[in-house]
Amino acid sequence: MLLRHLGRSGPACYPLGLGCMGMSDFYGPADRDESLATIHAALDAGINVLDTGDFYGMGHNELLIAEALRGRARDAVIVSVKFGAQRDPGGAWVGYDARPAAVKTALAYTLRRLNTDYIDIYRPARLDPQVPIEDTVGAIADMVTAGYVRAIGLSEVGSATVRRAAQVHPICDLQMEYSLLSRGLEKSLLATCRELGIGVTAYGVLSRGLISDHWGRTKLTPRDFRSHAPRFQGANAERNQEILEPLRALARSRNATMAQIAIAWVLARGEDIVPLIGARKRETLRESLDALAMPPLSPQELAALDKAFPEGVAAGARYAEPQMAHLDSERQ
Repeated sequence: MLLRHLGRSGPACYPLGLGCMGMSDFYGPADRDESLATIHAALDAGINVLDTGDFYGMGHNELLIAEALRGRARDAVIVSVKFGAQRDPGGAWVGYDARPAAVKTALAYTLRRLNTDYIDIYRPARLDPQVPIEDTVGAIADMVTAGYVRAIGLSEVGSATVRRAAQVHPICDLQMEYSLLSRGLEKSLLATCRELGIGVTAYGVLSRGLISDHWGRTKLTPRDFRSHAPRFQGANAERNQEILEPLRALARSRNATMAQIAIAWVLARGEDIVPLIGARKRETLRESLDALAMPPLSPQELAALDKAFPEGVAAGARYAEPQMAHLDSERQ
């Protein structure tokens, strides 16, 4: 399997990464033993990027990953961590903090929870509107110099912010939602990243489960993020299932699943893009890995998908309005 590089300054990695968020938060209850087994299965299959955030389960996800990595070679795994999102004891969001002192404090606690001496990629989860990105990246750069961080990433920021950050320190990758239903990355960000030699780690490649053959059997709970996200509500959800018909047809013709075609589409957008698979179970992980075994999508198939899923085709925003307001990436 050919490895992909996270930009000019980042590490080489398997073509898929594992997003671990759902094992602790946002998608309802998860099974601890199955989560650990899924991480182990991913690592055994060759996946070496584990993506997490210190606010996923308010530390739970980092502790889970630390348990999963016990007894494994640390240098065989690329641990990517987001920080800065603030939560109260009840789990509510109370803002962002990416001040230099907060950066270093958050990193100290992350290192302790993950039981490691360094983080491979460290990134602010969002742009803190009260703190210049130069100050935040500069603080992480101090931690690179000190040996606690190997590379610096960004998440959900616009082109201007990417350029300013890159002037302070090399950026290895930008993390962005990217799928057939969320193509905002293509407006200007992807071109900016390629100009600067920055890779992309794409999350939400299945639009949080919407692009899958399993969606009709998904039962949303009150603590499931999708219970409140516009794209999954009422008429929007119905419309989004209707527009997926071209994808269903292509999947049938390929004897594949919709999820596998959706993953293959992201993989085909460039070797500088690494899709993050948010699998919580080994069964889902295996389905995603099988996308790599398929023959690549043909130019004709890619063109048909591009025509069927232009930017803005999805009904409903990807986050509720208050969350959308925090996305610097929407101001490209």
